[in-house]
Amino acid sequence: MTEQLRESYDVVVIGGGAAGLSGALTLARARRSVLVVDAGAPRNAPADGVHGLLAREGIRPAELLERGRAEVRGYGGQVTSGEVAAATRADDGFAVALTDGRSVRARRLLVTSGLVDELPDVPGLRDRWGRDVLHCPYCHGWEVRDRAIGVVATGPLSVHQALLFRQWSRDVTFFTHTLPAPDREQAEQLAARGIPVVGGEVASLEIVEDHLVGVRLGDGRLVHRDAVVVAPRMMARAGFLTALGLRPVAHPAGVGEHLPADPTGRTEVPGVWAAGNVTDPAAQVGAAAAAGTTAAAALNADLVAEETRRAVAAHREPFSGASEARISELVTGNRRHGI
Repeated sequence: MTEQLRESYDVVVIGGGAAGLSGALTLARARRSVLVVDAGAPRNAPADGVHGLLAREGIRPAELLERGRAEVRGYGGQVTSGEVAAATRADDGFAVALTDGRSVRARRLLVTSGLVDELPDVPGLRDRWGRDVLHCPYCHGWEVRDRAIGVVATGPLSVHQALLFRQWSRDVTFFTHTLPAPDREQAEQLAARGIPVVGGEVASLEIVEDHLVGVRLGDGRLVHRDAVVVAPRMMARAGFLTALGLRPVAHPAGVGEHLPADPTGRTEVPGVWAAGNVTDPAAQVGAAAAAGTTAAAALNADLVAEETRRAVAAHREPFSGASEARISELVTGNRRHGI
């Protein structure tokens, strides 16, 4: 059964991950009408747990989101399953069209739609992603500590990844894969940390009884590894914003694309805020949640400023249509409550 939506909301939050739900919770507690549109495809879904999140260490990603949705609803916010097809300008706000045909209006938008990890075309990588194919040492380093780790070079930060994972294990091997060999400075750094460099393209991962056992090279060599690290190309989910003139741009770190926003989450399009991985690809769950809260507070302040400007204008014109409407609404409300 399709959930019944209101015609309009103060804020529509596009994305139901940590950033979106934290933002929605803040807005609902600020007594705003809020709708969260959740496409149900969280980036960390394959992971066995969320790590580094204070007081929630190891919680399953699905459980964290389930709790978050319940908290938002507990304050009157609404969460619906769906995917946004397009967001467009409408009067002094926005029209949000969902792919299932539903549509709503919003005074403001909070975009927390996250990103998509594009992995190298190596057989086995996608199937093992989030299990023993990893990218973030702070998310998964402890789980593979003291194991044999292989870092497959996929981008400009791959050497940096190898040096980071060396903190968790003495047994780290760097595979150049399709990239050039490390330059002189990088080679010296890897050698100094005892990280051997293996040339040649990686052909596939070797899996035995649902366990990663090694990296198979194009020439047939098999290098034993317990875990593999890659740097995915991280692409912002933001195609639905095209009609507003808001498009992802190349991330300055060369890791993919993101949606630019200022420290409060404000984008270059008035009325649109962004938070979480859609604007900061490296943000972990805690940072994404904090960014959602920060953006929600800034967004609410923007709404308060708009409402105050309108109230001041009405106050200066006591016999305006707006003031008459307010008086009529007040009288009707008083009668309803027997005043």
